[in-house]
Amino acid sequence: MLSQLRPAIVSMVFFIALLGLGYPLAVTGLAGVLFPAQAGGSLIRNQAGEVIGSEWIGQNFKDAAYLHPRPSAAGKDGYDASSSSGSNLGPLNEDLATRIKGDADALRAADGPGPLPADAVTASGSGLDPHVSPENAARQVARIAAARNTTPAAVAAVIAENTQGYTFGFLGRPRVNVLTANLALDARYPKAQAKAP
Repeated sequence: MLSQLRPAIVSMVFFIALLGLGYPLAVTGLAGVLFPAQAGGSLIRNQAGEVIGSEWIGQNFKDAAYLHPRPSAAGKDGYDASSSSGSNLGPLNEDLATRIKGDADALRAADGPGPLPADAVTASGSGLDPHVSPENAARQVARIAAARNTTPAAVAAVIAENTQGYTFGFLGRPRVNVLTANLALDARYPKAQAKAP
């Protein structure tokens, strides 16, 4: 009986080693060589070399001088990468409607009246979307410019520089990475900039 099971056991061990260890190690090694930044998490570092975020994980920015991200349902207070998820509230849920109305009222108070892009009041499925739509970013330009003591045109130019188009020219939607845009704003128009006379 053992002689009949031996080929099956040897085959099983071989495939476990090949597919459970060899293949993942080969793919990880190849990714590290061909795409080192992406394989390392697309980390963004400050000038001191400290990791301040990832290009692919959203963060919350509440200061008026920053581009604000879309809402997050990840974790108790949102933007919790260890608790990535949506709210799972349906479109007829009263709690969702109340939250959206509150967010919409707060956005209109901060950025002025008018229609709001969907991503300004709805959370993504992961709760950690690092991007906002160009329309959402455009609504925030006047507030950011006032907080940084610069012109709306100057802020709009920084946002335009940080706007990504369609992937491969036809996939997805144009988008603005909130963290990279905010870093570019800090570099060009620091918040501590003195008020003009």
